[in-house]
Amino acid sequence: MKLRMYPENSILLAPLSGYTDLPYRRSARRYGCRFCFTEMIDAGSLAFGNDKTLRYMERGADEEWLGVQLVGSNPEFIKRAVEVLNEREFDVLDFNLGCPVPKVAKKEAGAKLGKNIKRAVEIFSIIAEKSRFPVTAKIRILDETDPEPTLELVSGLAQAGARAVTIHGRIMKSFYSGPVFADIIRAASSSLPVQVIANGGITNWRNRNELQKKSDCDCVMLARGAMGNPWIFRELCDQKEYQPPTPAELAGELERHMLELINYLGAELAMKAGRKIILDYLKSRGFTGSVKAEVSSLKTALDFENFMKVVRRGPSERYRIWLNSNPDADRRLRF
Repeated sequence: MKLRMYPENSILLAPLSGYTDLPYRRSARRYGCRFCFTEMIDAGSLAFGNDKTLRYMERGADEEWLGVQLVGSNPEFIKRAVEVLNEREFDVLDFNLGCPVPKVAKKEAGAKLGKNIKRAVEIFSIIAEKSRFPVTAKIRILDETDPEPTLELVSGLAQAGARAVTIHGRIMKSFYSGPVFADIIRAASSSLPVQVIANGGITNWRNRNELQKKSDCDCVMLARGAMGNPWIFRELCDQKEYQPPTPAELAGELERHMLELINYLGAELAMKAGRKIILDYLKSRGFTGSVKAEVSSLKTALDFENFMKVVRRGPSERYRIWLNSNPDADRRLRF
């Protein structure tokens, strides 16, 4: 019998470094995402009490469900980090074996650790033994043509106590682009007694359904497809044609997100942390390069207030004309 961590057809918001703080999660929840994770937390930083890392663990009073994700490769740091997490309230503790970025790989953690199956399972076993929360893992496929290495890793994690495993359908060196190998995910999902969540390349309800079907998974995790696009959760939950936001809706959600970030971090830090978030909201929505260039100069709440006057005016007329003459274009705004 397959162990189940999440209800059928659940949509999870992935842990995203620099993104999935409390205001970001609230934005996703407004459009229907129930299962959200904190930013990825470095075990070493947490073990030594880094103040910034402690902030990553803050849980809003309005968050009914919250997962936390840990990354690392040092067993002693891992043990201490789990002890710290045990003092908080979370619904699941996830271990990252899928992050491909160089600064994580340099520490033999994330996807780099995932490639060392024996050691990855040993460290995950420490987490499973020490955690008072259910434990899961997020990995990448280990080979694009041969499912056996991925099966070996997932099987080892399941035997060590994983309640679920999220599999990103690309190998480490592919980072976030290229085809998603759903058949490798399917090999794990269809043959192992642990719930498998499919991840990778989801940008709309159609390719979400396609990934679920091809991978034989009944749940998915969304990451980059949600950046600047919380409306995608409404689409995935309703499973019907995407209705992109109007310029007014775009401006309203961006302003609400950023004001929550200002209240959360203070204006100065929020403007620094929020620049990439603002650009994500504007991306592929017809705003000119000069408008986007203004984002780098935002420093105060007043700067942001003045900038929003430009956003409320909407994208360039040239974009509107182009959109009207290209009915098959990827529409991230509607007029």
